[in-house]
Amino acid sequence: MSRKQRREMVERNHPELSLVKQCILLDISRSSLYYQAKGPSSEDLVLMKLLDQQYLATPFYGSRRMMAWLRRQGRSVGRKRVRRLMRTMGLKAIYRRPRTSHPALGHRVYPYLLADMDINRPNLVWAADITYIPMAKGFLYLVVILDWHSRYVLSWKLSNTLDAEFCVEALKAALKEARPDVFNTDQGSQFTSQGFTGILEEHGIRISMDGKGSYRDNIFVERLWRTVKYEEVYLKAYENGGDARAGLGAYFSFYNNQRPHQALGYRTPAEVFFGKEANPGQETTNGLGSSETSGAAGSSLNLAQILSN
Repeated sequence: MSRKQRREMVERNHPELSLVKQCILLDISRSSLYYQAKGPSSEDLVLMKLLDQQYLATPFYGSRRMMAWLRRQGRSVGRKRVRRLMRTMGLKAIYRRPRTSHPALGHRVYPYLLADMDINRPNLVWAADITYIPMAKGFLYLVVILDWHSRYVLSWKLSNTLDAEFCVEALKAALKEARPDVFNTDQGSQFTSQGFTGILEEHGIRISMDGKGSYRDNIFVERLWRTVKYEEVYLKAYENGGDARAGLGAYFSFYNNQRPHQALGYRTPAEVFFGKEANPGQETTNGLGSSETSGAAGSSLNLAQILSN
């Protein structure tokens, strides 16, 4: 059990055990109960935004090359700082490498099932991934669940921590609408957790996991990140979490219902997912509403005119 999990077990108003006794039993220091981590500095936030933008262009850059690139931009940074920021953002250089890292202790890793699969219809394969969303003061993490064939965003969720809970919530929201045969993710601890894989197994869904550092395995989600960030996130420069939720909610509605994809024969993801012919005047909804976990929902904000100006 991790130190964080043990800290969360402490009951401050326990009727019989004092805080001191609880800390002794859980093998943690009492001072750790009062520690509050400092948020990133304004300079770190600037560097993180630069790293995020460059990572989209060169996902094969590790901390050394990112350090060199930042220095060429006039930023005085060391590799240790760059590595720390990349770790905070969940960024890893993507290339084939030996299995030198593993998911969280006790988490099962599943085989990759998509190598010879012909993904030719909706709900055959879903995929999920997490990315970093910069804001003026701080940052958030975004998880998206995507239908592989249609590129349809089934659900999404924002969080200020990289725990598994927001991924589980997004999964539950997506499963209210449909169920895939196979669910593909990377080997991140959020997706190997029992809370996430257990739900998939309960629904009889086969679990597939990418090889370590393999960019192509989840390439459609990686393309989605590039699209979302260049067409929405970097243009808006969100002030806070409320702005991010509103902006992303409107964008995913536009993405699903109005944005044609060349690879889909210039149909929208919603048209392909629901098996409908192209109809630019119609917006498809799936009844989820416009909440944070409903990327497929309709929205009162039509971005088509904004993006075409």
